[in-house]
Amino acid sequence: MTSIREFTCDDLFSFNSVNLDYFTETYNLSFYLSYLAKWPEYCLVAEGPDGRCLGYIIGKAEGQGEDWHGHVTAVTVAPESRRLGLARKLMQLLEAITIDVHNGYFVDLFVRKSNATAITMYTQMGYTVYRRVLGYYTGSEDALDMRKAMPRDKDKKSIRPLKHPITPDQLECD
Repeated sequence: MTSIREFTCDDLFSFNSVNLDYFTETYNLSFYLSYLAKWPEYCLVAEGPDGRCLGYIIGKAEGQGEDWHGHVTAVTVAPESRRLGLARKLMQLLEAITIDVHNGYFVDLFVRKSNATAITMYTQMGYTVYRRVLGYYTGSEDALDMRKAMPRDKDKKSIRPLKHPITPDQLECD
């Protein structure tokens, strides 16, 4: 049985095997620690019965006014634990936090344009492509900025797609 719990500092020493994947961005230790300090409610781990990390999600709340939203910074599942619904469950929990804790208008995420499996899952969960970000990822791969409106965005203004792609330097700064 898999359990989901809050991410702890100790998890930083046990989740490397989950990050060994072309589609997963790996960040430095201070990056993860800053998320744990600022947005602990958005940092969750899926743990196996043996205590092994099977996957995780980290995110944050950001923006102002009608741009206030939850952002998925990273979600990944160990290869041997994929196709069991763990990523979907972690995403649902992040959405619930965005609604219940932060009262956000939407949730957004960036996904590699080549990651068809993830794009399919996000689409099935109600996410749509808001815009394309040219050369966003290492190796110059484009990202799709996908969004899902939360109940606060009754008119779904936050997910109306932009007509033209942007470059990373055109992204809003926090």
